[in-house]
Amino acid sequence: MEAALAIDGLSASYARKGLALDDVSLVVPKGGIVALLGANGAGKTTLIRAATGLIGLHGGRIARGAVRFAGEPVLHLPAHKRVRLGMAQVPEGRLVFKNLTVEDNLLVGAAILPSARRREGLETVYDLFPRLKERRQQKAGWLSGGEQQMLALGRALIGRPKILLVDELSLGLAPIIVRQIYEQLRKVGETLGASMLVVEQNARLALEFASYAYVLESGRVTVSGPAAEVAASEAMRASYLGAESA
Repeated sequence: MEAALAIDGLSASYARKGLALDDVSLVVPKGGIVALLGANGAGKTTLIRAATGLIGLHGGRIARGAVRFAGEPVLHLPAHKRVRLGMAQVPEGRLVFKNLTVEDNLLVGAAILPSARRREGLETVYDLFPRLKERRQQKAGWLSGGEQQMLALGRALIGRPKILLVDELSLGLAPIIVRQIYEQLRKVGETLGASMLVVEQNARLALEFASYAYVLESGRVTVSGPAAEVAASEAMRASYLGAESA
């Protein structure tokens, strides 16, 4: 199995708070969709920050371990160089620029592209999210929550990344909107061939969407396996899927 992203024995911490990740290993296969599940404070966002090179901006540090992207070690690389290699993130809370237009938000994501490819990138995003094209001259702050999430996805996808790391896509959105966006995200994967690591608290939906899953508890992987097997496990059903174990 060729890995798009491989994390091996990763431990990370924040000042005076102990280990946020403790010897975590996971693999996102090339072209695969992997769900990372767990409660608040389990270490999910820390793992995303470590993979993308942003953990230092939040006062964290890597204690040990390795992160490889397309087979190459990347822990020594700053975040912008990881982006240039083909890594893109949709951050928790979307973080769109509300006073900029939809198109200007997308062009922020296209900043690393040669100018000749920016228009091509815009058209790709508009094909994936026609609603963004309809609203391209509207300020992002006037979009609905679901539309802002589409915009955050489009901004990450405009450079046609090799892997997309999505942090809490469902946060603050109505369930029907979340399901629609996940269906669109599945089409994105099929169209662009991007691998995905999806951090999500909505375990049921994430397990429907992904082919493989990991569960973090207190910074450690406690469950991993094919998504269908993880969903069927009694511990998972009792803790995350609202079913009582027998």
